[in-house]
Amino acid sequence: MREFAIEPITEEAFAPFGQLIRAKAPGQGRVEMMQELQNLRPDARARLSLASVVPKTLPLEAVEMERHVFSSQAFIPVDCTGYLVVVAPHGADDMPDMDGLRAFRVPGNVGINYLADAWHHPLTALERDGTFVVLTFIQGDETDEQFVPLPERASIGS
Repeated sequence: MREFAIEPITEEAFAPFGQLIRAKAPGQGRVEMMQELQNLRPDARARLSLASVVPKTLPLEAVEMERHVFSSQAFIPVDCTGYLVVVAPHGADDMPDMDGLRAFRVPGNVGINYLADAWHHPLTALERDGTFVVLTFIQGDETDEQFVPLPERASIGS
């Protein structure tokens, strides 16, 4: 099993996988995301979900990753202390590249938007239960998401 440290998230470090979503200060207007949202299928529709997840303890043993080939996927914390984001670039076989795997701790007041086709671990709250608004574009078939086992287990935050 390979071990991976958790880094604090920054815009620069997360840029190959998506964008961070930070609220503006009160009175400064709203955050608008249009170009960042990707829907690569003309028949897909927006799906807005509310997801609640129980926290995981560290170290986390990651055994699978997922991607949404044709859609970005945004997570906006509604009630969350912090959460874990684990991402990986594509390897030569189009599967997650373990050598490029990165783990980030995200504060509960920061959202993320994964790029379409970005490999990522399922949503993982830390410390306590977390509730998130999730935006994905779906067509309603098996092409909406792909889950794959990692070629080797990863221990995150050991």
